[in-house]
Amino acid sequence: MLGRRGAAVPAVREPVSHALRATGVGKKIDEAVLLLPTDVELGAAECVVLRGPNGSGKTTLLRILAGTMSPSQGEATLDGSLVDERHDSTRTTIAALIGAPATYRDLTLVDHLVLIDSTWGHVGKPAADRADQILELLEIDHLSQRFPHELSSGQQQLFHLSMVLVRPSSILILDEPEQRLDPDKRDLLTAILLDRKDDGSGLLIACHDPAMTAALADSVVDIRSE
Repeated sequence: MLGRRGAAVPAVREPVSHALRATGVGKKIDEAVLLLPTDVELGAAECVVLRGPNGSGKTTLLRILAGTMSPSQGEATLDGSLVDERHDSTRTTIAALIGAPATYRDLTLVDHLVLIDSTWGHVGKPAADRADQILELLEIDHLSQRFPHELSSGQQQLFHLSMVLVRPSSILILDEPEQRLDPDKRDLLTAILLDRKDDGSGLLIACHDPAMTAALADSVVDIRSE
């Protein structure tokens, strides 16, 4: 398949229809309310965009739905089972970018992607080829031999996105993926995400960009802060 910018989209496993749901999900630590009870439902080939002011709990909700945080009330489920990053079903279905992922100072960009892809079974030349394709797709293939600390802020964001996109998944969870990207790169990312959606992936995104929201969203959930 060709991306909307003409770059080859690396092959990922065929997306399977999965249902990700938050039912009355809220989070409270001591007396601090991080997230008021919220409902979200995401299916295959759908995009749900979360909106709300800073501090309303968008990132908290994404963490709960990615299985990295437990709710104080309500439940988050994937195909009817509780979402938990320790479960294989969660890890093989959901790929998430919530905050900056861990990187190694002495590994290049392509080294990181080969390592991640090899973890999911694409060893040797297939992993190297897919790493090159992902970097080309995001238009940072000329930086493949750089180290993460040598990148600009916008380049780091694209690299972090590549670390998620290289993973096989049926659901992408992204926390403000447009941050630190200029308008041209936001358009590029929008096109890439539309391709993933067209291929059947579900997208759950916290986003402040009206143009990206308009292009991607099938539904918008406004997170209440009080």
